Amino acid sequence: MTLPSAALPEETKPAPPPLRRVQAFVNTWEGDTGIDLLAEPASARAWLADAGLLAGGDTPGLDDLAFARDVRESIRALLVRNGGGPAPAPEDLRPLETLARAVPLHVTVGPNGLVDLVPDAAGGLAGPLCTLLVVIRDAQGDGSWTRLKACRNDDCRWAFYDRSHGGRGAWCDMAVCGNRIKNRNLRARRR
Repeated sequence: MTLPSAALPEETKPAPPPLRRVQAFVNTWEGDTGIDLLAEPASARAWLADAGLLAGGDTPGLDDLAFARDVRESIRALLVRNGGGPAPAPEDLRPLETLARAVPLHVTVGPNGLVDLVPDAAGGLAGPLCTLLVVIRDAQGDGSWTRLKACRNDDCRWAFYDRSHGGRGAWCDMAVCGNRIKNRNLRARRR
C-alpha cells in the first residue's frame, strides 16, 4: 500500500513504507502551530482521500473525525512509549481497542501467493483506519515499529523514524526540539 506524495509532509526522518503511512497519519497534528488536518471535514477529506483512507466521494462526519483524532492520539501514545516515555494508560489505548473490535479482519491470499489481513469495508473511517493497525502489527513483527517514535518535546510530539545506530534518537529535529529541551534544562539547573 503506497501513500500518495501529497499526503506525506516533507519529513526529515521518514519511516520506511508502509510504516510511513502511520507516521503521516500521526503527523496530521502539529504541536508547534496547532494545525490539525483532521479538525474540519474539508481539510480532513482532502488529506484522508489522498492518503487512501477515505473513498473518493465520501466526506467524513464530525463523529468520524473525532474518532480518527482519538485513534491518532492513541497511536501517538504508543510512539511516546517507543521513545522511552511511559507506557500508555488503559484510556490511551481504548480508541485502538474500539477500532480493533469494530472491524473484522479477513485473511486473503493474493494471486502472487502473499497472505494479507484485510479489514471489512466498514462504514465511515473505521475500515480504512484499521489498515493502520495491520501496518503497526507488521512493523512490530519485523522490528521497525520501535524505531517510530514521538518527539520527547512535550510541546511537539511529532512522529519521526529513528535511524540512529543505537536507536536512541529522542527528538524530531535536534536543531529545534533538541536545543529547546537542552536550553530549558540548562536554565532550570542554573536556577
